[in-house]
Amino acid sequence: MTEATKKLNIRTRRVAVALVLALSCAAIAAFAQTSQDSRLAQKRGAHLRHGINLSEWFAQVYDQKAYTKEHFETWTTAQDIALIKAMEFDHVRLSVNPEPMFRRKEADRIPEDYLGYLDAAVKMILDQGLAVIIDIHPDSDFKEKLANDNEFVEQFADFWRALARHYSSWNADLVFFEVLNEPEFRDRYRWEGVQSNLAVAIREGAPAQTIVLAGANWSADNELLFIEPLRDPNIIYNFHFYDPHVFTHQGANWSTNFVHYLKDLPYPSTPENVQQAAALVPDAVNRLLVIRYGMDRWSVARIDDEISQIAAWGKRWNVPLTCNEFGVYRKAALPKDRAAWISDVRTTLEKYGIGWTMWDYSGGFAVAVKQDGRAVPDALTVKALGRTMPAPQPQK
Repeated sequence: MTEATKKLNIRTRRVAVALVLALSCAAIAAFAQTSQDSRLAQKRGAHLRHGINLSEWFAQVYDQKAYTKEHFETWTTAQDIALIKAMEFDHVRLSVNPEPMFRRKEADRIPEDYLGYLDAAVKMILDQGLAVIIDIHPDSDFKEKLANDNEFVEQFADFWRALARHYSSWNADLVFFEVLNEPEFRDRYRWEGVQSNLAVAIREGAPAQTIVLAGANWSADNELLFIEPLRDPNIIYNFHFYDPHVFTHQGANWSTNFVHYLKDLPYPSTPENVQQAAALVPDAVNRLLVIRYGMDRWSVARIDDEISQIAAWGKRWNVPLTCNEFGVYRKAALPKDRAAWISDVRTTLEKYGIGWTMWDYSGGFAVAVKQDGRAVPDALTVKALGRTMPAPQPQK
């Protein structure tokens, strides 16, 4: 590399850093100008105490029906929303894949037909007196572009500005905007610049709505500790909690490869009680990870150690917190141990005054299992969440 090339690269990096700083400063200035009531997000957070995720409706749709009118009208119905209300949840997190609505180079022109389906879903939720988090929940390739392509970030900001403007007249106490589900940014600094830019766009479109932000690397709880809150009091800070992953994702075929071998891995864990499950893992390196799960003796005390750090961060900055994903994959976990982990996480979050949204309603982590097209609440999970089993409904 020539000396001239080195100098050019240095100047290029300096320009990039200056751009990120400029965006952050612009974000701070914009937020400072809209600050009115530092208690507003805390007040609205009271609507997000006990929630459930609505998955596979407007996101994670992989079957041949895909994102169609038939799917939107049949996957989750008014009866499902009524059941969620009957179980005494107070809000839902509605996962929305932006890609069916996203027009490259014209991202602010959201197709009216698709927006109509989404409006109907949001109205159905609000009609039951539930709050709703509109969670922008794209696939990984979309998030990869955000992590690497500045022009794509600008287009996504256009999209968010238009979507926020569309919902700006809806009930601001009950309609929340989540910037991005599980950002796949390993570069924390870039994610902070991108997230600030997107939050400014949302605020331009909807000055009154509450925004939900998160840390980098899949909204991990420890990543939230990296954030210095923006100067906008109308923000709630979010993290996801699936620790220890080896327990919560046992049997999953989309996660770390070796966990698909696992089943009946116990919780709480001890060095002795994990041995049988560890023996199912064929390679020594990953088997050791299961053994370490036992040696770490995961229990409610260990969960408290983790979540207390997040609670301390929120107290330090005086910002509201929510954990809008936690849960255990149903396929291979022992039901009683799955329920014990859910109960321990839920009660710990409540201990620290942190709202929660379990993953999910009727998918792989479900609180309600669909049988013959009808959702049937799982009593063990409902109890673990501290919710109420609804009265049986007569068959039609």
